[in-house]
Amino acid sequence: MDARLLVSLSGVRARTLHLCADLAAELDHRSVPLSILFTPPSDDEDPAVAAWLRQRSRAGDGILLHGYDHSVPPSSRAVTLGRRAEFADLPAHEARLRLIAATAALDRAGLHAEGFAPPRWLASRGTLAALRERGFLFCADTSSVRDLRTGVVRRARVQGFGSQRQRTETLRCFALVLWAARAARRGGLVRLGVDAGDLTRPGRRQAFLDAVDQALEQGATGSTYAQTLTGSPDGSGLTSVPSGARLVNNP
Repeated sequence: MDARLLVSLSGVRARTLHLCADLAAELDHRSVPLSILFTPPSDDEDPAVAAWLRQRSRAGDGILLHGYDHSVPPSSRAVTLGRRAEFADLPAHEARLRLIAATAALDRAGLHAEGFAPPRWLASRGTLAALRERGFLFCADTSSVRDLRTGVVRRARVQGFGSQRQRTETLRCFALVLWAARAARRGGLVRLGVDAGDLTRPGRRQAFLDAVDQALEQGATGSTYAQTLTGSPDGSGLTSVPSGARLVNNP
């Protein structure tokens, strides 16, 4: 099966906008669209951010809702481990309220998101139910991309830098590039994710672009998450979600 390269970017804010624009320009040169994970701010955001997102959306990038309020996470195992995983353990009614508020904020900014990528890529079963109810087409979690209309799942783990310590950074950068090349050779989805904060580190920024280049050299084609729902050349890598299956992704 042909490889699809999915590149996601999170952490888009006024203070990181120049870094995000720089990455987008690099990917434009490579004909690779971005999937931008965006959390609507609770206060007034610099209008330049919304304007940039609208421009990128018109140019073919995808916008994914990335939660609502990362600063007040629910009580869950993920939080006890020091991680902010807003939707990791929410029941459907609480997830629904947050999604309503988040999509209203997107509407005010003139933005639309067909898909959802939860903070830390962790989504509860209740969150998935609320997403279906609210009309979202897909949810991208840590290990898969779920079509919320059909229940079909494409298995692929997202790879990035995470929060590893600096002394392991060189090793992690090297491993990311090797992983991208191997994954592209195997075919299917090649998921690379980066936070805008990582782009302040020259080593991480270069390693991420090297990983993109390796995937392209091995025959991968740049795509957005939404395009993977309709653009798969065959049915390989698709599995059905069993009824009642536990869908919480453990860290």
